[in-house]
Amino acid sequence: MIYLQLFISFFKIGLFGFGGGYAILSLIQHDVEYYGWMTQQEFVDMVAISQVTPGPIGINAATYVGYTATGSVLGSALTTFAIILPSLIIMMSLCRVYFRYQNNIYVKSILQGLRYVVVGLIAAAALLLTNRSTFIDNWSIAIFGLAVLLSLTLKLHPILLICLSGVAGYFLYMP
Repeated sequence: MIYLQLFISFFKIGLFGFGGGYAILSLIQHDVEYYGWMTQQEFVDMVAISQVTPGPIGINAATYVGYTATGSVLGSALTTFAIILPSLIIMMSLCRVYFRYQNNIYVKSILQGLRYVVVGLIAAAALLLTNRSTFIDNWSIAIFGLAVLLSLTLKLHPILLICLSGVAGYFLYMP
């Protein structure tokens, strides 16, 4: 019975938990307290452990709760699967629709417009992270410009550009 409760609970959390891992921690905490799967102190410890382990905190927390509640790897695998299953279903459905209508002129227009929206969202996030204490000098602008130029002309991989920019920054800013 506990396996069914875990599956339903974490499926609902995966389906309705918007805003990322930290946003769903309150949903996880509610169900943990409601079903008595762990104490409050165990939950606090679980959050700390989920933060320091690699991967998304929501999935790490689900895995931890599943193992703690059942004492088995099966419980942790079940909760991990349950929390990612809604996203998997939604993405597979969207992919199916996309592949069916990918040559449609309206779909192409929407996707073309979304490219500019994504660039705008990234730029807005960068501007929000930049405040008065952030120092941008001419060397930083030059590294950025060179990375954009190399990306457009030589079609270098973004990870290579990040590494090259980091090396250039290291040599320019380290004493």
